[in-house]
Amino acid sequence: MKRHTNLQLLFCAVLAFVLMTPYLVYARAKEVVVGVNVINPLRAKAAEQKALINQLADAHVRVIRCSITPDQNGINFANLAYSKGIKILLGVGPKFPADAPTRTYQPDKFPGMWSGHQLSSADPELSKTYYQELLDKLEANGIVLAGLELGNEINWAAFNQDFPLPGEGKVLNFHDLSHDPEGKQIAKGFLQYVKVISALKDVRDHSRLNQNTPIISAGLVTALDGEKLYNNKKEDMVSLNATLQFLRWKGIDSLVDAYGIHFYPPDWKPGTPEGLEKRADRFARTLTACLPAGAATGKPCWVTEWGFDNHDLSCPTKDNNQHLLVKEMRDIFANAAEQGRLAAIIYFCWNSDPWSKKPDPKSAYRCGVLTDSGRLAISPMRAR
Repeated sequence: MKRHTNLQLLFCAVLAFVLMTPYLVYARAKEVVVGVNVINPLRAKAAEQKALINQLADAHVRVIRCSITPDQNGINFANLAYSKGIKILLGVGPKFPADAPTRTYQPDKFPGMWSGHQLSSADPELSKTYYQELLDKLEANGIVLAGLELGNEINWAAFNQDFPLPGEGKVLNFHDLSHDPEGKQIAKGFLQYVKVISALKDVRDHSRLNQNTPIISAGLVTALDGEKLYNNKKEDMVSLNATLQFLRWKGIDSLVDAYGIHFYPPDWKPGTPEGLEKRADRFARTLTACLPAGAATGKPCWVTEWGFDNHDLSCPTKDNNQHLLVKEMRDIFANAAEQGRLAAIIYFCWNSDPWSKKPDPKSAYRCGVLTDSGRLAISPMRAR
């Protein structure tokens, strides 16, 4: 009789698991954050900002990634978005003392390598004061964020001014960060970055409405160990895995909820098995440092930028190839999401810079409408 009862219990348990499995998979899929980057919205006039938010709301966008300032323009934009059910993945940067060393802009030689203070001179206390002011103003308006992302592409020369220009003409590895002269200077900046993100976490943890808002480390370029640079200008990078390995060594896993990465896949042969294999392989090698939440070491990843260029600026937009590429990448992302290694995908981008004289080749909203590829890119994620 006891054995019969045990069999009944086992059967009920198995049946319950089978019946619940689709809902468990769906619940995991629901946790994947899907959104879109919005480029420099505060450069637009108030009426243009309102039109932008209406476009996003009409497309059922629920998360946008952008930066705002703590002035009235920035708070008004955040309020407007939030009133339409749109949360902001807020990009914030470190703050620097007035006398911090600066790398100057060299537009003739390095047009895409921006000027700015060296990351190694970032001031955690100044940064904390700024984050407190910004979050206080947002929370005074009842705003809950989708996330806080500190910094942008700190592992290459364009956005980290500890990189010299020209550099050594290589992708630096983990060993280089403690042995190579350039690498050691970059490592100083990474160490300071960990201190600043600790200050951000302290502000987040003591906030009133955003205590559970995830902190995302800076979206990193997906340079891989052993790769060659994308050009011959000696605009150096540190590999993705080396950067995360170093930051983990210095304790970042206790400070962040996810790692940010930027993934711009090769657009070779869209809609073919060969092209799909190449993109899947590239993403698999990129994702090696991304692990499910709760793993002994490591964190899941947020892809805070991804997308494909479309240089055909004619109207109506022709984006058949982009649609194929987006469909392939979303299938690849869905596999990673099912494994728990990928928690968010934020498409780049919705709009063009308001100061730009021509459309951004990655923009999803063109000719007054959302492109087919853009509509697919921002649709809800379903795990495979």
